[in-house]
Amino acid sequence: MRQWRMGLATGATLLSVVFTAGSAFAAQCGGNFERWLADFKQEAASKGISATTISSALSGMTFDPGVVSRDRGQGVFQQSFLQFSDRMVSSYRLQQGARLIKTHEALFARIEKQFGVPAPVLVAFWALESDFGSNNGKYSVLRALVTLSYDCRRPDFFRPQLIDALRIIDRGDQKVSEMVGDWAGELGPMQFTPSDYFKYAVDFDGDGRRDLVKSVPDTLATSANFLMNLGWKRGEPWLQEVRVPSNMPWDQADLSIQHPRSQWVKWGVAAAHGQLPSDNLPASLILPMGRFGPAFLAYNNFKAYLGWNSALVYSTTAAYLATRLNGAPPVGRGSGTVQVLDSRQIMELQQHLTRNGYQIGKSDGKLGLATRAAIKAAQIKLGLPADSYPSIELIERVRAMR
Repeated sequence: MRQWRMGLATGATLLSVVFTAGSAFAAQCGGNFERWLADFKQEAASKGISATTISSALSGMTFDPGVVSRDRGQGVFQQSFLQFSDRMVSSYRLQQGARLIKTHEALFARIEKQFGVPAPVLVAFWALESDFGSNNGKYSVLRALVTLSYDCRRPDFFRPQLIDALRIIDRGDQKVSEMVGDWAGELGPMQFTPSDYFKYAVDFDGDGRRDLVKSVPDTLATSANFLMNLGWKRGEPWLQEVRVPSNMPWDQADLSIQHPRSQWVKWGVAAAHGQLPSDNLPASLILPMGRFGPAFLAYNNFKAYLGWNSALVYSTTAAYLATRLNGAPPVGRGSGTVQVLDSRQIMELQQHLTRNGYQIGKSDGKLGLATRAAIKAAQIKLGLPADSYPSIELIERVRAMR
């Protein structure tokens, strides 16, 4: 799951460490691999990594062309929220998640007391990232990170990850032989990047190591610590399914716009289940599939989900799964038929938007937050309901714009 995040949706997790080229020993990507590796060893030593760790982790290291093929061969993730959530929020994950919450009840109580993050939130990530630890990956993380640091596609991200992987070993949290995980360098049931591991890891079982590969207490507490540092607030909600009226001011449905719940109630927004209090708690209305699909109020804690993964489909699914584990019913299907565009159609729309001066970044066929913002701006200009979701009509209208 994390390779999808890294390939398609760069969030706070991927921005936690940025490479600085000021080191006298900064290894340049590409070229002769043995020379690059020698330069990198000097760079690692200049950053305080011990000679013992450098030798044990990097001696005899080889380049893995299969990792580069995986990195460059990632397909465009273009599933709708319902397509993705229907697949990921399975009956097995709901049943296993509930069982784990009960099994580790005392542990979750300790974690929530210290970090403020409830069990369903953590278990939902546990399910989505690795199927509760059953699919952590089988790659040598060090070899993968060396390969991706040497390759010139994304070295500015992977080189600091490799340095922090060495720091994890140097600190005594993992042995070289235990650094096994995903092909893109993530470790353990929560698929932490080495930089997030090094910065946020917690020794919650008291054994003197911060083990995010085999220790359930360390892994879950670290996840809570990470979310807390992303802004999670104790006792506050994260996501609530709602029903919206057909005459909704659609341009207000935006993650960047918040209103008190009392205002949403005035506009006719109602809880899909139970009551929506008419109070001052701020929330954003999100429509992951536009005005005819499911609708949610996203509260301030939802920002932590976006910090974990900035892709709206993933973050909404993770938050929704947590609500299900917390007792919420299945999500509704929306109020009408939603046509899901494929990546080719999204790319065409992006190209037309770019030609008309809208800022979407790269035309890559991915429905990211920047593309959704540009869609909304174009919908407003064209007098269409501004729900930030693409349609064939919008493509045709934007194609004709001058």
